[in-house]
Amino acid sequence: MVRGSSVIARRRAEGARLSRHLLPEGTYHGIAPIFAARALRGFADGFVAVLLPVYLLALGLGGAEVGAIATATLFGSAMATLAVGALGHHWTGRALMLGAAALMAGTGLGFSLMSSFWPLLVVAFVGTLNPSSGDVSVFLPLEHARLAAASDAAARTDVFARYALTGALCAALGALASGLPDHVVALSGIQRLDALRGMFVLYGLIGGLVWALYRKLPVNETPGDALRPAPLGPSRAVVARLAALFSVDSFAGGFVVNSLLALWLFQRFGLSLSAAGAFFFGSGLLGALSQLAAPGLARRIGLVNTMVFTHIPASLCLIAAAFAADVRVALGLLLVRALVSSMDVPARSAFVMSVVQPHERAAAASFTAVPRSLASAASPLLAGWLFQSGWAAAPLVICGVLKIVYDLVLWRAFRLFKPS
Repeated sequence: MVRGSSVIARRRAEGARLSRHLLPEGTYHGIAPIFAARALRGFADGFVAVLLPVYLLALGLGGAEVGAIATATLFGSAMATLAVGALGHHWTGRALMLGAAALMAGTGLGFSLMSSFWPLLVVAFVGTLNPSSGDVSVFLPLEHARLAAASDAAARTDVFARYALTGALCAALGALASGLPDHVVALSGIQRLDALRGMFVLYGLIGGLVWALYRKLPVNETPGDALRPAPLGPSRAVVARLAALFSVDSFAGGFVVNSLLALWLFQRFGLSLSAAGAFFFGSGLLGALSQLAAPGLARRIGLVNTMVFTHIPASLCLIAAAFAADVRVALGLLLVRALVSSMDVPARSAFVMSVVQPHERAAAASFTAVPRSLASAASPLLAGWLFQSGWAAAPLVICGVLKIVYDLVLWRAFRLFKPS
């Protein structure tokens, strides 16, 4: 019996040593399914963001309809995230995550089976499609709360950086995979529309895999997650200020979500689907790799400074790209933008989790994500109208200017704030 106990103890020690290589010091075990699910969702979001406008145009819809469906996806995600923040404390995080994964599976199948604008608009609203480069879905607050509970303050930025890096790398691979329909058509001779439908079937199947991964999470709460989610309390004021600022940033970002940026490249330079997929792969890869520097930079200059002083150069590159006459210059500026524009993602997540009480984390993640989703939902519709009206450069300029304003206001409001 003693020998058996020593074997178990030795295996646990070996597992602990292995986990220290995979996760930052100060994290609990059991979050591997979260990282695997984020990887799968990132891959699916990567190809859907590029293929969504191509698919909708192939169905006979126009730029305004593309913008409307992009708006519906973001607005629906905001409503779902708001529901999680307001009512999610009635269920466990695991149950909510399983429900979201099932909804993802249904979304992919729904888009693959429907061809008319209004049914697609309804599925876009209630589903989980993500036309942007970041994660703005209902999954975000649920996974963030779980990750925050599984790490202490010292390790939290590293955990969120690796989480964001995982999603960004896989989203880049997904963008590269958006060229698959053209290759399938060339090799098999099937209709291009059918090949595009097949990618939405793949999206639904990935949702099923995410559901299976969430099933592996403990039914009971983990040690760091012992406090069930609760509504906002003492941190309500600071969360409200952050939510207001994040809404400006997201309203600006909604003008150039990946689906609309792809549409701009198609219309402005006649870029092919394969070339667009390669560009979004490159930009996603640069954005992912840049996030590796975010934790070290945040430790050196602070979370708020990291968020602000990496954002402003990215916005200037976006504005310059809007006026570029040569496709190589435009793509070069957009790649430089991608290199620095995502460094604020782990810093922002860690900052929000650091300014609230542990039991408020799920609600804080939801109530900062909801204004972002609502605000970003409004701008794609306007951007689609601008594209269709011949003002193709306007969305990029509006986005860049508003983001610079957001960065300056955020820095002035929180530059002296000390998170715990």
